[in-house]
Amino acid sequence: MAITFGSVIPNSNTMSLTLTTQPLNNFITNHRTNFVFCGRSVGYGHTLSFSDQRVSSSFVTVVCSAANKPDISSTARIRSEVLSPFRSVRMFFYIAFVASGSLGAFIAITQLIGALANSSRATEVPEILKGLAIDIAAVSLFAFLYFRENKAKNAQVARLSREESLSNLKLRVDEKKIIPMNSLRGIARLVICAGPASFVTESFKRSEPFTESLLDRGVLVVPLVTDGNSPAFEFEETGDLATRRKRLWQLAPVYINEWWLDEQKKLAGVPSDSPVYLSLRMDGRVRGSGVGYPPWNALVAQLPSVKGMWTGLLDGMDGRVL
Repeated sequence: MAITFGSVIPNSNTMSLTLTTQPLNNFITNHRTNFVFCGRSVGYGHTLSFSDQRVSSSFVTVVCSAANKPDISSTARIRSEVLSPFRSVRMFFYIAFVASGSLGAFIAITQLIGALANSSRATEVPEILKGLAIDIAAVSLFAFLYFRENKAKNAQVARLSREESLSNLKLRVDEKKIIPMNSLRGIARLVICAGPASFVTESFKRSEPFTESLLDRGVLVVPLVTDGNSPAFEFEETGDLATRRKRLWQLAPVYINEWWLDEQKKLAGVPSDSPVYLSLRMDGRVRGSGVGYPPWNALVAQLPSVKGMWTGLLDGMDGRVL
């Protein structure tokens, strides 16, 4: 049996392949065949049916689909350790205290059994119960602290991993230049407007009074149209204002299917068809998000200017990280 690989559908996890079988006698019908491809560590299984009739060849096309599972990058884990350097130490001590309390509780239980079995040690029972209660309370407390810390760690790593994936997405600056989003770290504060073309168009119109102020604060807008239509950007101004308006809205996403905002909506409990915005800090981390139009006036009021004597010193004053 020969295997001929077909094409891979761009921007998806679907691959088509063709199996060509030579004539075989008494070949088993409904044979179960498993395929394992290295690289993604994903197993593919498909039931293939063959006829035992003598034919020159038979062709079977199998479409295999891999589930979208988030990969936690080593960079995200390292950044998590840098942001919370003492978390591992705390978690180690929590485990140590749980182990110590569990051992103490085990010893107290054996002592309690011995005291209950021996009437001459009945006076020791209240003291043993007191120690056992303390051990159980300690185990419960430190177990709670450990699981809370572990939950916070997993949430932080997942957030950093999503931010890392976001930073690797491509943006089109003009017809000849495509750059990764992480190349704008330290240069611009991106605001992603994701929604139908009408939502993006209205966001464009609402940003007009704040064009100068937004550019002074290093803001650049990424219009992410989700309905396949083209937004209507009309630059009625002339001269320098029109140039600055085009600069504010010059970026365009490339490979829209790779953008993970649907996953972010699902985590936040937002309907998948709701228009949203995502505001990034100068360092590429998410500083704010919401349903509806971006609050241009709030961005102007909260973000520091990237010009003047304070250039570089206030880059981190972008608000807390979400």
